[in-house]
Amino acid sequence: MAGTYHHGDLRAHVLAAAAAEIARSGPDGVSLRALARDAGVSHGAPAHHFGDRRGLFTALAAEGFGLLADALATSVAAGDFARTAVDYVTFAVEHPGHYAVMFRADLIDPEDSELQRQEGRARDALRDGVATLPPERLAVPAEQARQAAWALVHGIASLHLDGALPRTDPADLARAAARQLFG
Repeated sequence: MAGTYHHGDLRAHVLAAAAAEIARSGPDGVSLRALARDAGVSHGAPAHHFGDRRGLFTALAAEGFGLLADALATSVAAGDFARTAVDYVTFAVEHPGHYAVMFRADLIDPEDSELQRQEGRARDALRDGVATLPPERLAVPAEQARQAAWALVHGIASLHLDGALPRTDPADLARAAARQLFG
């Protein structure tokens, strides 16, 4: 990818390159200087958009939460909770670089307004997904059901991405787990 950036949106280019690098080698392998070199721009150019690594990871997490909210929208609108569970896991599998930083409080700035806005959209989508369940399927208060559902899909996604579920289709497992948990 060295020298592939020529014009356009450097911010988007750096975010995409960072997501790809994180998916390959984790957040520790990301350097603003290396991203700038690969884009063929000065080492200060990415810093202009993000400030530092924490700013880069925060922007990537905000973008990830927005993508997650978008990924859940159709199944939530359709009232298909099992599909919402699958969509969450599918998002994580398709966006591992984003997913790797979204829940890492040590890497991101929780006070960032765009992060808060996008995280709120994703949280609302998850809440609305659980709200599609008939009340008789909830054996616990709705907030606990939402947290249990999130823990379930987050756990499946994380285990899959960590390689702990070999020979298991994470979407099939998410669908089965949603049905097991909520009938």
